[in-house]
Amino acid sequence: MHYTTGLFAFTLTKQARFAVAVLKPTIMKFGGTCVEDTRAFERLVRIVSAQAASRPVVIVSAMSGVTDALLESVVLATAGHPDAAMRLLERHWERYQIVAQALASEPSFFAATLKNARSEIVDLLQATKAQTMPRPLLQDLIASYGERLSAVLLAAVLRQAGLPAQPVDARRCLITNSEHGRAEPMLAQTERRTRTELEPLIAASRIPVLGGFIGSAEDGTTTTLGRGGSDYTAALVGAALAAREVQIWTDVTGVLTADPRLLPQAHTIARLSYAEAAELAYFGAKVLHPKTIQPAVLQSIPVRICNSRSPEEAGTIVCAQTEMSPRTVKAIAHKTGITLVQISSARMLGAYGFLHAIFEIFNRHRTAIDIVTTSEVSVSLSLDDASGLPAIVNELNDLGEVRVEHKQAIVCVVGEGLRGTPGIAARIFSCLSDINISLISQGAHSINLTFVVEEDSAVEAISRLHAAFFESGMTVKGKAVVA
Repeated sequence: MHYTTGLFAFTLTKQARFAVAVLKPTIMKFGGTCVEDTRAFERLVRIVSAQAASRPVVIVSAMSGVTDALLESVVLATAGHPDAAMRLLERHWERYQIVAQALASEPSFFAATLKNARSEIVDLLQATKAQTMPRPLLQDLIASYGERLSAVLLAAVLRQAGLPAQPVDARRCLITNSEHGRAEPMLAQTERRTRTELEPLIAASRIPVLGGFIGSAEDGTTTTLGRGGSDYTAALVGAALAAREVQIWTDVTGVLTADPRLLPQAHTIARLSYAEAAELAYFGAKVLHPKTIQPAVLQSIPVRICNSRSPEEAGTIVCAQTEMSPRTVKAIAHKTGITLVQISSARMLGAYGFLHAIFEIFNRHRTAIDIVTTSEVSVSLSLDDASGLPAIVNELNDLGEVRVEHKQAIVCVVGEGLRGTPGIAARIFSCLSDINISLISQGAHSINLTFVVEEDSAVEAISRLHAAFFESGMTVKGKAVVA
């Protein structure tokens, strides 16, 4: 069997095809801060080199800040300022070029690649201004250049370090629907195409390097998976290749007990179950994209979160099962900018279809709901995105009295066995006895207890809970805490 891929041509023997099946690759995803400058690329090369024997497949994000700049360039071009859009991007192209000059095996080749990309983006921005193509399609095309350039550049840097890296256009692997901006992968097609593209490279002991976040629809148009989609790419590729492990390399050491930006004393959690990690991701933990977990769950592939600046540290391993923490609570996640909506109506009492009517309104306006609680005559729910709320409230008024509260925060306490451990809920709420709690919900999996407080009270609530469950010798409201 003979394959030609990019710069390389090789023959895949029967023995090599068998090796693909039995030697599982390691998926290594590197986020934007892992490729933000020359020093970051040098660290990345050392990390990949140390795992060269584990048959790595590398997924890479755009340099930090580049995707935001590309999306902003679309806004500027749409407003009639394509020249300003290109000026906005110039300093980012310079960042890529600096790394190429310092580290790449073929800096002149990358310079030509970058020149072509800039020319194509100029044309796309002009098309955006002229509105000759649908804006969602143009936006995805322009946003894809950050990851595509990162993949080509990283492969060249790895080759300069003596590693047999090969850039692969991720759009040849990830096949999605046509919902630009937040496309959903078509799993069967993605698995088939990913194996076709990558297995020959793996069998030939080459290191595929793909940009995350991007894919293509069945008609060949470029799509993106939404913000944070590079993690999702890594999990999808890992599932398609039955990987040994998916590694998410970032700038923090694993999943922490709380947001370290709020609590510097937060520490790394050694192990999480898939369910625990999914809850933390959904309710605000920034290390994992919420969709990352599902492909790994289906294939029982461990996901490891590592720090590219401290690669010697083990980080957090996320797997199918994990032991209960002695404290029961594993971590505290939160989300700010939440809006609460309460619908009250005596007609709800014993009425058939009332909840269905409410949810249908949110579904029509494509607005996701985080938490829902009900009583005999009211429904309370929380929204992360309230951009469609005026139109939603207008329709909800036909069902009952509507009250809206802005500037709220969700706090989520997560841990296996939370529901079955006596006294945990009492301990949680005793810490917060003087903080107003608007809404309380416990998940069906018995691993989370979630509540809503005013945004101004969120940091205080999280600090008290962290002290109560993770910090010895601390005090809560003047009383000693024994963790």
